[in-house]
Amino acid sequence: MPDFRFLDYAVADRLAIITINRPPHNVLDIATMEELSLALDRAAKEESAKLLMITAAGEKVFSAGVDVMDHTPDKVVQMIDVFHGILKRLMVYPLPTVAALNGSAMGGGCELALACDMAVATEDTKIGQPEIKLGVFPPIAAILMPRIMPLPRVMELLLGGGLISASEALGLGMLNRVFPRASFARDTRAFLDQFLGLSRVALMYTKKAVREAAGKPFFEALFTVEQIYLKDLMSTADAVEGLNSFMEKRKPVWKNK
Repeated sequence: MPDFRFLDYAVADRLAIITINRPPHNVLDIATMEELSLALDRAAKEESAKLLMITAAGEKVFSAGVDVMDHTPDKVVQMIDVFHGILKRLMVYPLPTVAALNGSAMGGGCELALACDMAVATEDTKIGQPEIKLGVFPPIAAILMPRIMPLPRVMELLLGGGLISASEALGLGMLNRVFPRASFARDTRAFLDQFLGLSRVALMYTKKAVREAAGKPFFEALFTVEQIYLKDLMSTADAVEGLNSFMEKRKPVWKNK
């Protein structure tokens, strides 16, 4: 098991938690991102985990993004390889993922949140992609933002580099919930609990079905999802247990955890 210098890693109550811990702004330099990649691999192998949460230490900034010093010509290729490797990993991650934004998410910090399946934030969180102000653009945001929100707003955010409030991000579909800072930890846990009581394999196969159907024509997508349902999910003990518990009017006892 690797030891982490810039991250905290824990698994408790069926939840894997990766906490970026590089104060004061949780900037993602190459070393931190390499650790994040290792932590993602480790969490994916946790047989007790049903969900992965990525959050950060502190109360003001989730992450100010990738270290500007790693954008220089001698480092940029390595930086892109490591950072995009993390985001590509998240796009095909087996467990459902949630970004818990305890503060502002800017640049690469915003892209990290976009790559997660869901996101929650404190009410005072600011979100945006200011890269244009440095003469560059955010590749991942350029792909993922148009899948979530109207193109004119995407263009405004990417071309202008401004930050938006958590409430506006919620309205645009970037966030699932916005919570008061004072109750953020408690409210986030309540949000996660709705998933943590469910079957691990059902959660994973549902995510797989959504991911593999995305972008395909309807009948091709339906065939893909049918195969996941019939060949993967229905062969598990949990699928049988869920149906039996309903008919027997009792609470299910998940065998696949």
